[in-house]
Amino acid sequence: MTVVTCAPNFPDGKLFAGYKNSIIARETVDGINVIRVWTYITANEGFFRRTLDYASFMVSATMIAPFCSRADIVIATSPQFFTAVAGLAVSRLLGAPFVFEVRDLWPESLIAVGAMKRRLIYHLLEKLERFLYRKADCIVTVTHSFQKILADRGIDDSKIHVVTNGVDLARFRPRLPDNTLKKNLGFDGKFLAGYVGTHGMAHGLNTLLDAAALINEQGRDDIYFLLLGSGAEKAQLKRRAKRMQLGNVLFLDSVPRTEVTRYWSLLDASIIHLRDEELFSTVIPSKLFECMAMGVPVLHGVNGESALILERSNAGLLFAPCDENELAAGIVRLADDKSLCEQLGANGLMAAANYDRKKLADQMLDIFQGVLKKTSPKN
Repeated sequence: MTVVTCAPNFPDGKLFAGYKNSIIARETVDGINVIRVWTYITANEGFFRRTLDYASFMVSATMIAPFCSRADIVIATSPQFFTAVAGLAVSRLLGAPFVFEVRDLWPESLIAVGAMKRRLIYHLLEKLERFLYRKADCIVTVTHSFQKILADRGIDDSKIHVVTNGVDLARFRPRLPDNTLKKNLGFDGKFLAGYVGTHGMAHGLNTLLDAAALINEQGRDDIYFLLLGSGAEKAQLKRRAKRMQLGNVLFLDSVPRTEVTRYWSLLDASIIHLRDEELFSTVIPSKLFECMAMGVPVLHGVNGESALILERSNAGLLFAPCDENELAAGIVRLADDKSLCEQLGANGLMAAANYDRKKLADQMLDIFQGVLKKTSPKN
């Protein structure tokens, strides 16, 4: 297997230690041949610069194709479909079938977060999106909602498959709280509600700050909030929290993947939230499965397919997106009911087995083999 990607820099637009933004660089990661190409690197903020970033990868990835070994199949993954353009181009250059994995709907998601208006460029991107769907030999979506949307747009339903996000059960599993870390952060003896992930435009994290303010007003000094991660909105969130004098909120920068579960272990409840946009009712945040696998009860502020998963598993409490009153009430309820927390966490742990990444990878491989069989010259 060969993976073509860029030097790691997301989301801050800063190269990770040990990497350079070279024209081309090769390395082997877990037995996989990785080719890293040059891109215009920028932070995950600002529409024009991010578009340059995406477009530069499209060009670099396409140009490297003739130097790659023979490919049986070419797979490109969104959320930004300039990668898919490169995937289609490379598949044609190498004479291999093209699989488009759709992890987000572009350009609709740009409208949903307010990064783009419905103007000429939007309609051009929409035409490009549909062109890619039509030309793909196979489409794999991460939600059943995406599958239905594409089918309703006239895309051949027989070539659309669903493989949801999942979780690495070997890495995300219940563990005792890291009490030393908890004490050093000032959370000893506190009920800790946490958000772990990107602080982006889609996530509506001002709702968490508003909920923290409500809990402050109730005099609940036993409840704290932890926001761990980076993103385009983090700076303004920190400024707002300071203005609001939220002493019960702590922001921490992203930590290495190997350290993330240490911070998950501190949480008594995990918050998942997206802005109240119709498009977001079609997505399933991958951190939902990580919460389940860690046995952490979920406060879930996302409508649609992911809410149904939470309801079926009974792994947490739902609250309406952007409703700080419901979120605050849910946090207080969990803080006051330890047995409920334990039951919700146990339910999530049982449900996580249905989203084992190894099993989902096997499903994906079966789909790829089907594509190869269908597109083989012998057929």
